Amino acid sequence: MSYTPQYAWQPPPPQPPPPLAPKADPLAVAVGNASLLGVGYVLMKRWVLAIVNLMVVGALLIFLLVLKQTWCEIALAVWWVLVVVHGWFLAHRAPQKESDLTKRLVALGITIPVLLAIGLVRYDASRIAGKVSDAREAGDCSKLTAAQEELWLGHRIVDAPGTEKGDAEVQLCGRLDDAKAVLATGLTGDNTALEDGFDTLGSVLAEPGHDKTVDVTLKGWLDDLPLEDPCRTVRVTDWLRQREATNNVLDQSKATVTKTAPAAILGCADRLMGQKSWDAARTSYQQLVTQYPKDSGVAKAQAGIRQATLAIELTNVRNLLATNSYCSNPARYSGARPYAGGFNPGMFEGDDEYTKRLPASWRASDASNAVVIVCAEDAVDGTSLRTCPYRSEKNPQNISDVTFHKVAVPVKVYELRTGRIVSNTRVQIDGPDCPARITYSTYLTAFDYPPSSLQVIPSDANVQAAFRYLFLR
Repeated sequence: MSYTPQYAWQPPPPQPPPPLAPKADPLAVAVGNASLLGVGYVLMKRWVLAIVNLMVVGALLIFLLVLKQTWCEIALAVWWVLVVVHGWFLAHRAPQKESDLTKRLVALGITIPVLLAIGLVRYDASRIAGKVSDAREAGDCSKLTAAQEELWLGHRIVDAPGTEKGDAEVQLCGRLDDAKAVLATGLTGDNTALEDGFDTLGSVLAEPGHDKTVDVTLKGWLDDLPLEDPCRTVRVTDWLRQREATNNVLDQSKATVTKTAPAAILGCADRLMGQKSWDAARTSYQQLVTQYPKDSGVAKAQAGIRQATLAIELTNVRNLLATNSYCSNPARYSGARPYAGGFNPGMFEGDDEYTKRLPASWRASDASNAVVIVCAEDAVDGTSLRTCPYRSEKNPQNISDVTFHKVAVPVKVYELRTGRIVSNTRVQIDGPDCPARITYSTYLTAFDYPPSSLQVIPSDANVQAAFRYLFLR
C-alpha cells in the first residue's frame, strides 16, 4: 500500500542580510558632542539622544538667563562633560569602530568655532566687567553705565553671573542718581528730602565696593553749597550739623558745614535785618556767636545783635505808644539818650489838656529821639492860693467865698533808655487868682452860688514854667 504525503517540507526562503550598523569613531563622536549641539550623536545617527541633548542644553540656558546663578553654569559644564564622555563610551561600544577622517573634520569644523566663539565672547564679557569695575573704583557712574551697555545677548549667555553683577552695579548707580535728585530737592530747605537722600546714599554705601561712587555723588552735591540764598544755605547746614555721625564717607559733610555755615549765617542775618525781621535776625546773629565763637564774623554778629535788639525795643515802644499802653506797661529802648543834664525831649501819653500846650521843641518826633515818656493823668486841685468873695449878678444879696487852687497834674516820667520811673509827682501849675469876674453854670437859679473852689486858669507860660523842670536838668 502506498500513499503520497499531503505536505512536503520545503526550506525557508533566504532572508536579506541585516543592515550594517554605522561605523563609529569615538574621537569624532566625543569632539562632536563637545559642541553641546549633539553633533556626535548625529554622526552615530542616535537621533533621540541628539534631540534630548538639545532639549537639556536649551533648558539649562534658559535657567542660566533667568536665574543668572553660578550653579547654572556649573550644571551646564557638568552636562558638557557628561555628553562628551557618554559619546566616547557609546562609540566604543558600537559594533564597528574605525577612524573616520571625514567625521573628525566635520566634528572639529563645528565644535572648534563654537568653543572659540564661546571663549572670545566670555573674554569680551570679562573685559567689559573690568571696565565696569574700573569705573566703579573711580566713582564714575556714567562710564560704568556706558560700559555695561556694551553687553549683548551672547555676553549674557556665556557669562550670566558676571553680567548680572554689572547690572546690579548699574542699578546701584541708578539709586545714586535718585539720591542726587532728592538731595537737590533738599537744597530748597526740605529736611525730609535731605534725610531720604542720605538714607539712600547709606544703603548704597553698604554694598561692597561703592565707597567711591557714594563719595563722588556726595561731593558733587556738597559743591553746590553755599547757595545763592544764605538763609536756605543755613537751613541745609543746620540739618547737616545735627545729622548723627555714621563714621563713613557721609561724615565729610561736617567739614563742608564748618567751611560754609558761618558766612551763610551772617549773610542770612544781614538779609533778615534788611527785611526788618528783627527777632529772626537777632536769633541768626546769636547762632553764629554761639556755634562759631572763633569765626572772624563774630564781631559783626555781636554788633548785629545789638542793632537787632535796639530795633526790637524801639518797635515795641512805638507799638505801646500807638496803643496808649506804655504807661501801664513801660518798656525800655536802650538806644535812647540817658536822662541827664541838659534838655531831655519826651513823648506824652494820657490826659493832654495841659501837656499839649507845651512847646513843640519839647516833644520828640519819634521814640527814637525821645529821652523820657511823660504819663499825665487828669488834673486835680493843687495848692490853695487865695480865697475871695463874689457877689451874684442875678441875686446881689448872694455873696460866696471861692478858694482858688493851682492846677495839679499827676505825672509819671519814665526814662526811655531803661524803662524805669524817674519822677512820680504832681506838677503844680500857677496862674492868676481872684479874677474880677468868674463864670460858672448852675441849674437851680434859686441857689445861685459859685463853686467853693476853683482852679486857676494858667497861661501857656504858666504851664511851661510848671513842667520845665521835668525836661531841663
